[in-house]
Amino acid sequence: MKRVLHLFIITCVAVGMGLSFLSCGGGQKSGQKGGLSGNISVSGAFALYPLAVKWAEEFQKANPDVHIDMSAGGAGKGMTDVLADVVDLGMVSREVYAPELEKGALPIAVAKDAVVITVNADNPLAEQLKRHGISREAAIKIWITGEYTTWGQLLGTADKTPIHVYTRSDACGAAETFALWMGKKQEDLGGTAVFGDPGLASAIQNDKLGIGLNNIGYAYDEKSRTPNPGLMVCPVDGNSDGRIDADEYFYDTKDDFIAAVAADKYPSPPARDLYMVAHGVPSNPAVVAFLKFILTEGQKYNVPVGYISLPEDKLEKGLNALKTK
Repeated sequence: MKRVLHLFIITCVAVGMGLSFLSCGGGQKSGQKGGLSGNISVSGAFALYPLAVKWAEEFQKANPDVHIDMSAGGAGKGMTDVLADVVDLGMVSREVYAPELEKGALPIAVAKDAVVITVNADNPLAEQLKRHGISREAAIKIWITGEYTTWGQLLGTADKTPIHVYTRSDACGAAETFALWMGKKQEDLGGTAVFGDPGLASAIQNDKLGIGLNNIGYAYDEKSRTPNPGLMVCPVDGNSDGRIDADEYFYDTKDDFIAAVAADKYPSPPARDLYMVAHGVPSNPAVVAFLKFILTEGQKYNVPVGYISLPEDKLEKGLNALKTK
């Protein structure tokens, strides 16, 4: 998996995660839904990228004359691009700020996922970390104040093994959401800054003493549904009692974790909504059709890809937002 992840970084991140979905549909007739055709451009959050890829693939099977260009470069880039009309849709993995709304940002919630704390699977104190977990207070002392510099300080022991702290270098929803959990902003997070979700996962895989944060789509392997080789998802001590209780441990598989998030067992805001953001109600019929697909038929792909579907009221709110006034 490390080789695959490294190849992914080299071929995708180095070129800005650019990906163009060309017409695919074989012998299907063009425009099965009213002769739909045109171009759609999307950029933004790494968190939403894998699911957006799946939506694009499935949408184009029924609409082979629609061409979708998609790239991942962080939620900040997605928001900047869409408000500048560089792209039709921005993928954003955080709440949309009031100034962005004032500029015409139209956020449409499309899925839910979570940010998790990741450590190297070969960390010499991995088993103790599973039993002890990391509380919000401990996270603050690791990423914000820098008070915890050894694993012993975190675990309440005399161990002097240093903690190697990592964070994200790009403006992104994962780091912003993680910081919000601690009452801070992304720029308040300390540690070695690494670009992108794949880059940060790779950094932890290559550092036995490393600790970082990842969206679940990059912490877990999609096929095995278990943590990616070299990574361990560190439990969160939600009640801060210094141990992980039975109902606080649900990290062995992606499916167990997703079920826990859906049941509100994982703390918020690390569990958050993901958005497709438009600059006002889109005038491009292909963009509107794509968004409607995501909010209806496309939701059935959320769980298989490793995300959580939204409740009906949020989906209906998104559909209503697409109606022209």
